[in-house]
Amino acid sequence: IIVPCHRVVGAGGRMTGYSGGQEIETKIQLLRLEGCLIA
Repeated sequence: IIVPCHRVVGAGGRMTGYSGGQEIETKIQLLRLEGCLIA
């Protein structure tokens, strides 16, 4: 099973780093583009 790294979240649903520890803004943008609701 392959899971794109921007879809992985930390324990308890927390946002964690993306793309080698860079800021999570890119991750949030990709998730929103896919229709995910970010609280």
